[in-house]
Amino acid sequence: MKSLIDHFIPHTDEGICMAFSGGVDSSVLLAAACRAVKASKSGKPVLAVTFATRLHPHGDTAEAEALARSLGAAHQTIEIDEFSDSRILTNPKNRCYLCKSLLFQSLLRVGQDAGYRFFCEGSNVDDTKVYRPGLQAVREAGVHSPLIDCGLTKADIRRIAAEAGLSSADKPSTPCMATRLPYDTPFDYELLDRIHNGETRLRKLGFYNVRLRFHEPILRIEIDKTDFNQFMEQRESIIKAMKKLGFKHITLDLEGFRSGSMDI
Repeated sequence: MKSLIDHFIPHTDEGICMAFSGGVDSSVLLAAACRAVKASKSGKPVLAVTFATRLHPHGDTAEAEALARSLGAAHQTIEIDEFSDSRILTNPKNRCYLCKSLLFQSLLRVGQDAGYRFFCEGSNVDDTKVYRPGLQAVREAGVHSPLIDCGLTKADIRRIAAEAGLSSADKPSTPCMATRLPYDTPFDYELLDRIHNGETRLRKLGFYNVRLRFHEPILRIEIDKTDFNQFMEQRESIIKAMKKLGFKHITLDLEGFRSGSMDI
């Protein structure tokens, strides 16, 4: 945490504005920024901006606001329809770049209107080792990535969050729902809602990492390999729940959960 706090202190006078999802990465980032403002005894409160979008899990915005305010930050939610850019509707391979460009231009506009001049987001070192076209949009917008600058991996961030007593320390990642469909598969709101509801049901059964990837007509379930025995014990109820949501062919991915398994 100290390296992050030290990273932020020179920027407190500029006003720190960040994209804030409420996940563990942005929570550690926000906690460090708020501590930096307090330590420097200068600058306005950190502004945490949460995007309410069509492609992000429902319910996250209220949790994000509560967490941001508990850390001493100001908070603002921005409603954004990613599909206002018609190119995103077709789910192209650069969709993350297109979407992040839209989101971060909105972040800059809101922050600058409120007098903020230092902008950041929560990508970590692990994100630089996989296909993340959205990082190009981050750089083009002039938005900083302090977790990367400080050399922090996801494991480092979870450890820091636990040491700081953050409620998000053990929160599973909840990436954009677009990652549940193969590239070049046009988006369907109704299908994405069914996938989201299916993942919610599996989490309620006690599965930690859950992704439902849909390859028409097959639903591919990714969970941690350590949960395979539990899955087989509950197989019949899981099949019933998924079929009730309209999925006909249901499979368990024997490779287990992998973040970004739909990436190219």
